[in-house]
Amino acid sequence: MTDRRTRQLLFTRAPALALAALAAVCGLGPRAIAATVTPAGARPAPVRDAAQCRTIRLSDIGWADVTSTTALFSDIVTDLGYKPKVTLLSVPVTFASMKWNNIDVFLGDWMPAQTPIIAPYLKDHSIDVIGPNLTGARYTLAVPAYTYRAGLRTFKDIKRFGRALHDTIYGLEPGSPADHMLLGMIHRNLYGLGGFHVTSSSEAGMLAQVARAVRVHRPIVFLAWEPHPMNMEFHLKYLSGGDQVFGPDYGSAQVFTNTRAGYSAECPNIGRLLRNLKFTIPGETEIMYAILREHEPPRAAAAAWIRAHPLAVAAWLEGVSTLGGQPGLAAVLGSHERHVPHTFQGWIASHKIPVGAAATVAIDYIKTHGRGFFDGLSRVVRGGVDGLTAVLAYIPSWVLLLALTALAWILRRSIALAVFVALALLLIMNLGYWADTLETLSLVIVATAVSTLIGVPLGIAAAHRPTLNALLRPVLDLMQTLPTFVYLIPTLVLFGLGVVPGLISTVIFALPAPIRLTQLGVGSVPRPLLEAGESFGATRLQMLLKIELPSAAPTIVAGITQCIMLSLSMVVIAALVGAGGLGVPVVRALNTVQIGMGFEAGLVIVLLAIILDRIASRPSTKERKP
Repeated sequence: MTDRRTRQLLFTRAPALALAALAAVCGLGPRAIAATVTPAGARPAPVRDAAQCRTIRLSDIGWADVTSTTALFSDIVTDLGYKPKVTLLSVPVTFASMKWNNIDVFLGDWMPAQTPIIAPYLKDHSIDVIGPNLTGARYTLAVPAYTYRAGLRTFKDIKRFGRALHDTIYGLEPGSPADHMLLGMIHRNLYGLGGFHVTSSSEAGMLAQVARAVRVHRPIVFLAWEPHPMNMEFHLKYLSGGDQVFGPDYGSAQVFTNTRAGYSAECPNIGRLLRNLKFTIPGETEIMYAILREHEPPRAAAAAWIRAHPLAVAAWLEGVSTLGGQPGLAAVLGSHERHVPHTFQGWIASHKIPVGAAATVAIDYIKTHGRGFFDGLSRVVRGGVDGLTAVLAYIPSWVLLLALTALAWILRRSIALAVFVALALLLIMNLGYWADTLETLSLVIVATAVSTLIGVPLGIAAAHRPTLNALLRPVLDLMQTLPTFVYLIPTLVLFGLGVVPGLISTVIFALPAPIRLTQLGVGSVPRPLLEAGESFGATRLQMLLKIELPSAAPTIVAGITQCIMLSLSMVVIAALVGAGGLGVPVVRALNTVQIGMGFEAGLVIVLLAIILDRIASRPSTKERKP
C-alpha cells in the first residue's frame, strides 16, 4: 500500500518538482514561470469579465472527485478576484437548477452514465457542454480481488454468487445516476439479476460497507470508479460484461464541464478557464486521497495541490486574467507563494485544535477493539427488525388491514377512526407503498420499544434522584440539538450500511422524549397521594407501581407517543444509510426532482403518522365514556 502511494505521488508531482527546481535555480517568480510556459507571441488575447460575473455559482454533487475539482476551481477563481458559491446538490437537481438559472458551472458530468438525465436539457438547449475535463475514467461494478479469484468476474457471474452476496448490490444514493442504472438493470432482469436488490447510500457509506466486507473476506459487489483512492486502498477488480448498463471497456467514461446556457458568452474570461481545465486521473486521485484519507478540507487540499503543481496551473490559466484584467497566472501563483494567514482569524485557524482528529482516532480505536461486540449487536438488531418485517410481510395484507382497523376500534371505540385507518391503509396499498410502509413500521416499532425500555426506567430514576436528573439534562439537550448526521457517521462506521445505523440513530434522536416526560410525570405526582401511601406503610416498589406510575401514566404515554413521532421523522435519514422503507422514495424524489413521487411518499408518511398517533395516544375523557 505504501509503495503504491509513493509511486502515485512521485508520478503526479514529478513535473511540478522539475518546474519548481528550475524556478529555484533560475530565480523565477510567478510571472517568469508564466512566460516560460507560454511564449509572449503565443498567448491568447486577454479578456475581462463584467462585474456581474464576480459570483460564480457551482454545484458539488458530493462525490469525492467532483468535490476535488470544484475545490480546485474555487481556489483558483478566488485568487482571480471572483467569489465562488458552492451548493451541495444531486445530479438531477443540478441540471434542473442550471436550467432555472440558479447554477452557473458543473464540473462533474460523467458520461455516458448521466446521459438519460441530461438529455432533455441538451435537447432544449438550457445547458451548454464546454467539453471534457477528464478522460480515461471508468464507472462500473467491482468486487474485491479475493471474490474475483473465487470466480465472480463478469456481470453474468453475479447471480451464481447470489446467496453469498445476500442478493444485494451496493450503490450510491437514491435517485443518483448509479441508482437509476442499477434499478433499471434489475427491473429488466439483465444478467438474471431480477431477484436482487440495491442498497443505496452515500459514497462514504458504500465504501464503509466495502471496508467491513474486505476485513472479513466476505463477497460483495459494489459500484466503483476511477479516479478514486478506493483503487489504492482496496485490491479490487472491475467486472466485465456490463456493456448494456455501463457501456464498453469496463464502463469507460469521460467527465464533462457544463454551464448554464450562454454563461461563457456572458463571462468569457471564466469561459476560457473552463475550456482550459483538463484534469488527470493521478492528479484527482492525489487530491481525493488528501480529502478522504488525510482528512484535509477540500479547499486546503486543493491549495496544497496548486502550490505543488504550477505547471498544470499555468496551462489552465493560459489567456486567463483576473477580474480586474491583470495576468491570471501571476495572481494565482503569487497568492500561493504568499500562503500565510493575513488576519487574526486566519492565524487562529492555522493553529487548529485537533478536535476532529481526536474523534476520528477514538472511533477507529473503538472500531478496532470492539469489533466483536459491534458485529454481534449488529446481527441482533438487524435480525430483530428484519424478522419483524418478515412477519408483517407474511401476514396477508387484507388480514393486517382488518387487524389494525380492529385495534383502532378496541383502543379508541371510535367508528370514525376505524374507518379512517381502513381507508388510509387501502390508499397506501393503492399507491404501491405497502412494502415500504411495513419496513418503516418495523423500524418505528423496534426503535420505540428500545427507547421505551431505556427511557422510562431512566426517567423514573431521574425523578427520584435529583443529581442524576442534573447529570442527564445536558446529555439529553445534546442528543436533541446535535444534528442527526453527526452521530450517523460513527454508527455507519461501526455498524456498516443497513437498518442498524438507522435504528441506533433513531433511538438516540427519540430517546430524550420518554426520559423527560417520564421524569416530569413521576416528579409531578401530587404530594397528598404520596403521603397517603406512606401512611398505609407502602414499600417503595408499591409506591411506584400503585401510586406514581398510575398518576404519571398520561404523561408517560405522551412521551411514548412523541417517541413514535420522532422515530417516524427519522425515516428519511435512515434511508441515507441503506435502511429502506418510506425514506427511500422521498430521497429518490428529492434527488430526481419528481414532484409526484415526493408528494405520494410524503402523504403515505403523514397517513402512517396519524394512524400511529391515534392508536398510541390515550383516549380523551369523552372517548372513554360508554
